[in-house]
Amino acid sequence: MDKEVFYKEIYNRYGAITRARNCFLYTKKGVRLTDLNQENGRAILGWDAGNAFTHLKNTLNRGITGSFITEDVSRVEKAMSALLGSERTVYFYSSKSEALKAALVFSAEGTSFYKPWNSDNSAVNWASVEAVVFAPALPWTETVYIVAVDKAIPEISRTAAKSISVPYPIEAAIARSIYNLIEALQVREEKDWFIYDTVLTKYWTRKGPYLFPKIPENKYDEFVIHCMDLGIVINPEYNNPSIVPYGADKGVFTGLKNKPFSY
Repeated sequence: MDKEVFYKEIYNRYGAITRARNCFLYTKKGVRLTDLNQENGRAILGWDAGNAFTHLKNTLNRGITGSFITEDVSRVEKAMSALLGSERTVYFYSSKSEALKAALVFSAEGTSFYKPWNSDNSAVNWASVEAVVFAPALPWTETVYIVAVDKAIPEISRTAAKSISVPYPIEAAIARSIYNLIEALQVREEKDWFIYDTVLTKYWTRKGPYLFPKIPENKYDEFVIHCMDLGIVINPEYNNPSIVPYGADKGVFTGLKNKPFSY
């Protein structure tokens, strides 16, 4: 389903979104929606993003909004180095395809996409991956991708992939969100996701917190609307996973259990 159509369908049923917190969206009509889309994974740590937006606000309050050289690139590099367990240089790109293209320039063979809690990557030694593509777990960064390059990569290789600049306040928030992710990786685990399996695995194959649809693609838009009518917001794009709502009461899926979708 086209995202603009998706957003209009939510608005037509529930009115404007007035607040977002954790895995919930609060609407003008007083209905709380359970969010399994989570900005296509950018809000996997919650819509409030821990204290990342506090860092954004503090930076704005200091007036550090110009294009001059600031300190937070090094902070992002330190955060990514901590996440991956090796010293990194970071570059920013405006799309996944551009980031992947750049990563292949840095290392044609040692490139991988980092997705937290992705069971397919559980055996990967990230410290040994030369160029890692990473989407910050931070709402409001839909057009920001990071390529974290091993500092051992020769300098001459780096000049072939031109990166973009990101405003300092966003860099500050991204750096904090990476540390928040590192903390969450120590806390969230399988027991936090399988508790919903009795309902969800009828419609999705679950890998960690990620839900891949079992629904046929030609029925998927209908399923999106069915869930929306029950107060559940799932990923409108068939080829992108929905996400188990961390910390939500199992009762949020009672409606889907009582009104199953036929496919």
